[in-house]
Amino acid sequence: MDIKQDNNRFVVVKDSEELGFISYVPNGDVLTVDHTEVSPQLEGQGMGKKLVEQVVQYARNEGKTIDPQCPFAHSVIEKTPEFQDVLAK
Repeated sequence: MDIKQDNNRFVVVKDSEELGFISYVPNGDVLTVDHTEVSPQLEGQGMGKKLVEQVVQYARNEGKTIDPQCPFAHSVIEKTPEFQDVLAK
């Protein structure tokens, strides 16, 4: 299983099939995370959190912050202190 960046999204791909994604809208120095979706076959395996981690790492690498409008991403970032350095003020 791979996570690839594609068109303002990070996508979980297995055997050429898209099984989940997190999408964001870039706006200057802020990435607005607007949606996270994981296939039912991956639920409960931590894949959603891995997708949030990917967008957090991307924001750090690009010197950007995150505005988590997606309730799932917001919850994961709120519960994970090491992700909070990228939160938009």
